[in-house]
Amino acid sequence: MNPTENINHDAVLRARVALLGSGTLPVRERVAAYRVLVRVSPLAYLPLLAAALFAYSRQEFAHRPGIAVALRAESVAAARRMCALEPEETQLLLTALVHYREQLLLMERPEELAAVEAEMEKLVATGGGSPGVRWDLSGA
Repeated sequence: MNPTENINHDAVLRARVALLGSGTLPVRERVAAYRVLVRVSPLAYLPLLAAALFAYSRQEFAHRPGIAVALRAESVAAARRMCALEPEETQLLLTALVHYREQLLLMERPEELAAVEAEMEKLVATGGGSPGVRWDLSGA
């Protein structure tokens, strides 16, 4: 099967036009566009998706922790995919994990928090970045 058979080319075109067409796109619309475009160009759009998901969780859902934690978990998943494609991109994953950890702390979810912290420690121990140095996930 051709990998492009399952891609909605109209959706890809709309996403590209949205990103190129307007000056400042709301974070919600950037997330939607990156979710589409990551299917056709993962190396280009996974870091952008991870950053936009964090910004979306912080800007739009700070008052809804259940949604915020889900968006941050999706950000971590995007960063993990990026690491699978580009193993040297571990700082992106570490930063996404730091932000996910922050949300888990706020929500008092100790079991998940322990798993995230263990993953962070393993990443740092294997030379995968420094928790004090962050990728720009500010969404700016």
